[in-house]
Amino acid sequence: MYLNKKNLFLVISICLIFFFLTYFDVKSSELKIIDGDTIHLNGEKIRFSGIDTPEIKQTCMKNNEIIKCGIQAKELLVKIIADNKIKCVREGKDRYKRTLAECFVNDISLSSYLVKNGYAFAYRKYSKKFIADEDFARINKIGMWSMNFEYPWNWRKNN
Repeated sequence: MYLNKKNLFLVISICLIFFFLTYFDVKSSELKIIDGDTIHLNGEKIRFSGIDTPEIKQTCMKNNEIIKCGIQAKELLVKIIADNKIKCVREGKDRYKRTLAECFVNDISLSSYLVKNGYAFAYRKYSKKFIADEDFARINKIGMWSMNFEYPWNWRKNN
């Protein structure tokens, strides 16, 4: 009977350990998408480095129609992330104390994806990394490149 109690204790202990590891793993993947280039991951505010997306309230024009391009940038990010896990490579902090990082889903750079799809710009002031992606979107008139728009850094300055 002693061995059975010992085995039972061992099984219960293993189950509890597994439960807590799983519980904290789920909790550690808390994600909130703020806009096209900012997320909160596990309580950490992360700004995608090297790119700039339109602000949430920013609009563009296409065929005399107002397009909510800031919201479209966020929706594109939501779509690619879906239920996938995000991995970020931290590169430092910005002046607002946000973590600067390049983040990936299934080995796809979210920054590259947004720029190639025309809803983010290579932020040349800080990086040259995504210029080829931007050239691709511009040449093929993808996303905002098919619209009349104001660069996000100019829009922020003017609004």
